[in-house]
Amino acid sequence: MSEPIFKYGEDHLKASLALDITKGTVKGVLSAAGRQQVRNGARLVEAIVASGTVVYGINTGFGPLCTTLINKEDTRSLQENILKSHAVGVGGPISKALSRLMLVLKVHALAKGFSGIREETIDRIIWHIEADVIPVVPEQGSVGASGDLAPLAHLFLPLIGFGYVHYKDTIQPAAEVLRELKVSPLQLGAKEGLALINGTQFIAAHAVMGVARFYKILMQADLNAVLMLEGLSASSKPFYPELHALRPFKGNRFVASVIYNLLNGSAIVASHANCSRVQDPYSLRCVPQVHGASRTAWLHLKELVETEINSVTDNPLLIDESLTISGGNFHGQPLAMALDYACLAAAEIGNIADRRVYLSLEGDTPGVPKLLLKSVGLNSGFMMLQYTTAALVSENKSLCFPASADSIPTSLGQEDHVSMGSISGRKLLQVLGNIERIQSIELICAAQALDFHAPLKPTRIIEKVHERMRTKVPHIETDQVMTGYIEEALDLVRSGALIDAAKEVAAKEAIPYVTDLATLFDSF
Repeated sequence: MSEPIFKYGEDHLKASLALDITKGTVKGVLSAAGRQQVRNGARLVEAIVASGTVVYGINTGFGPLCTTLINKEDTRSLQENILKSHAVGVGGPISKALSRLMLVLKVHALAKGFSGIREETIDRIIWHIEADVIPVVPEQGSVGASGDLAPLAHLFLPLIGFGYVHYKDTIQPAAEVLRELKVSPLQLGAKEGLALINGTQFIAAHAVMGVARFYKILMQADLNAVLMLEGLSASSKPFYPELHALRPFKGNRFVASVIYNLLNGSAIVASHANCSRVQDPYSLRCVPQVHGASRTAWLHLKELVETEINSVTDNPLLIDESLTISGGNFHGQPLAMALDYACLAAAEIGNIADRRVYLSLEGDTPGVPKLLLKSVGLNSGFMMLQYTTAALVSENKSLCFPASADSIPTSLGQEDHVSMGSISGRKLLQVLGNIERIQSIELICAAQALDFHAPLKPTRIIEKVHERMRTKVPHIETDQVMTGYIEEALDLVRSGALIDAAKEVAAKEAIPYVTDLATLFDSF
């Protein structure tokens, strides 16, 4: 069976496909049509240099030096100097996966042929991806306008023999790795340095990664909620379709239908159908409204991300022989604002989960003991787990301040409004990491609460999820060190193993898990 192929600059790139190329499960190639596009763009640059026509970044300085003319002989040095001078990032390196994803996204944008890049330069970037020689990119230094200048400068320093790369599980000087592999540094042509460092690929890579992780978190959030609803003997009525038809937000309806299907037929639900409790606390009753709103935010981010990663975001852009435009496609605002919105939406998933953890410890559910242990006093039970979720939720709240609300002028005032989108993207991934840990703790508490309802059983899907959880985290009778169990549960959350288990049972036994709204929200 042939390897799946993606044609840079020609095919439409989805967020999930970008990750597949990054992981190596899909091969990205520069097709014949893509190569022709690139050659056409490169010829436009050659013609501008030969004619002496003044075009920003080709024969002028950069930023506030845009009126400084550069002679023909120095245009190549100009492009190399811009990589060196702009590589001023600080902080720890972003993950190797993010750096690789940045390369993938940049190749796709450059291959559209509007940037003036040469074939050999794109071929070298693809070589870095395929040879697993991945540039080291510091996490801080971009203000998200004029593109992600500093991160992209670091990303492409290895093309000219500078900077550092991830190679053979270590970080090494790029020059040494290139010598070892007998690969000569490139000499950049006119416009190429500027084309490489202009663009939003740092922001976009964080956004793509965020879309993937947020998606999994949303699916896990619904499963966690059902486990907790069962464990705390909550009512199933707040999830009836008749209710949500009266306020038909798509996200709310989707979540309500998922939870309704996961509760429908539960022996535990049936056992308290006629209890005296009139209403459950909001963190149980309002799951569709809260999770649903976050799902809507996720969909909004996904749609914007997929527009961005199929766009050309450097500057200037070469439209044809008679039209070169120095514009603002590099400005990160479209993603910066959406990432801040997603950050808030994601944080709320952790916020409501913490409230459910707290409820599980109160001892107000018949048969479920206070602090989730039968014998407390000598034992503190699960009390401290909620301290951790509270700490993570509080940290997320501090991370929800919108980075895009700020703008600090740079480039001596030439770049007088910037997006700070790189910070928005980094914050989103931090928040998502905290939520994954909150969800792992909620899983531990929900599974413990559910145990106390035996021999009554939940629906088959939830029973399977609970069984899978119990292969990693046992029912707990006395106080013990919980760190290892949190890590085990965290692995289940990050891997999506419980989501896969739920889908497997649903498919095998023809049990409704999601409605036709899945085509809207489960299309990642």
